[in-house]
Amino acid sequence: MCDECGCGNPDTTKTAGDNAASHHEHKHTHDHGDVKILELGADVRARNDAIAAGTRNLLKKRGITVINLISSPGSGKTTLLEKTLVALKDEIKIAVVEGDQQTDRDAERIRACGVPVVQINTISSCHLDAHQVAHAIEDLPLDGVKMLVIENVGNLVCPASFDLGEAMKVVLLSVTEGDDKPLKYPLAFHNAGAMVITKTDLLPHVDFDVKKCRSFAKRVNPALKIIETSCRGAGDLSQWLDFVRGFGTDK
Repeated sequence: MCDECGCGNPDTTKTAGDNAASHHEHKHTHDHGDVKILELGADVRARNDAIAAGTRNLLKKRGITVINLISSPGSGKTTLLEKTLVALKDEIKIAVVEGDQQTDRDAERIRACGVPVVQINTISSCHLDAHQVAHAIEDLPLDGVKMLVIENVGNLVCPASFDLGEAMKVVLLSVTEGDDKPLKYPLAFHNAGAMVITKTDLLPHVDFDVKKCRSFAKRVNPALKIIETSCRGAGDLSQWLDFVRGFGTDK
């Protein structure tokens, strides 16, 4: 998969502000019940996990909890993050790392919310890695910050496999994508602690069965917390905001 999408090319994965190239290789998948676990090259996994562990320990000492948002492109990650930052600005100090292949458009949107943000452009890589995130954090003012949110590159495959130092991966799924995504991309939902169903205001206009989606997700990950949201108009974000509050104040 990575050789096809470009992130297996050592000349095309770069962190903004860092010219060091990143390269990884993938082995075949194998079965674990209903979930196929993607095996990464052992040396690459070890290096990434060691850096992620260092980031996790560093931020934990500073009282900062990390959430890693993953999803397909267009699921509404940035919009949900904007709404969250505005709603919680007087309760929790949050910093953001934005991941995209190109442009700083999302970082500009987050910066407009009045929070510190660093953009990582991966060029043609389909995910962030721990090395990129560790360097990005060096450019963030972290005094008083209680939560770091990483918005990963839009992709349900590779981001599921890479630890970035987060306390939890949160996978977003919009109602425009299809209710069977947890079965099609099981690793993303298996490795996540929570699934956020977005754009529920569109349910009357799409063929998306929330009950089926919940059932499919629980089949892959019985412990998965499932939250339904809408960011439009008077859409309900209360359950999601309570979830974030728990992470930002209890840990």
